Amino acid sequence: MERKFTFDFPPEKFPDVLERLRGTPARLEERVRDLPCEWLTRRGEKGGWTIQQNVGHLIDLGYLSPQRVDQILAAAPTLVAADMTNRRTHEADHHARSIASLLSDFRRERAELVEKFEALPVSAWGLSAMHPRLKQPMRIVDIVCFDSEHDDYHLARIGELIHEFHRGS
Repeated sequence: MERKFTFDFPPEKFPDVLERLRGTPARLEERVRDLPCEWLTRRGEKGGWTIQQNVGHLIDLGYLSPQRVDQILAAAPTLVAADMTNRRTHEADHHARSIASLLSDFRRERAELVEKFEALPVSAWGLSAMHPRLKQPMRIVDIVCFDSEHDDYHLARIGELIHEFHRGS
C-alpha cells in the first residue's frame, strides 16, 4: 500500500498495457492448472491469503476499474477509493468454490473489462481524475497499468506459494 506509482508514459501506450491486462486470465490459469487441490486452500508459512483467495480477490475488485472509468468519462474530480481493508475478500468464502469456477468468473469479468476499455475512443485514454490514495491524477491508461500491476502482484504471491509447497513436498 505504500508503493508509489509514476504514471509518466504517454497515453499511446494504452494498447500495450491493455494487452497485458487481457492476458492475466491465461497466465493465472497456467499457474494453477494441475496443482494439487490441497495447495489451493493452504496458507503459506508467512500466513496471508491462499491461492484461491488470491484468485477470488482479483474477482472481488472487478467492480472498481469500470466504476473509475465511468467517473473519469463523467468528469468527476476524484475517483472512488478502494476498500483497503479488503472486506469483500475476507468475507467471501472463496474456498467453498472450485478453482475452475473462480477462474471462469475471473475470465468472464476480465473480458468484460477489456471490452469496456476497447470501446473507448483514443481521445479518452489520457483523461484523468484524482486518485484518492495516491494523491495524483490517474488517467484511463493508468488504470489499465495499475490493474496489470495488481494482477502481477497476486500472480507473484501465487508463485511464491507454489514454490513453497514444492519445497515442502
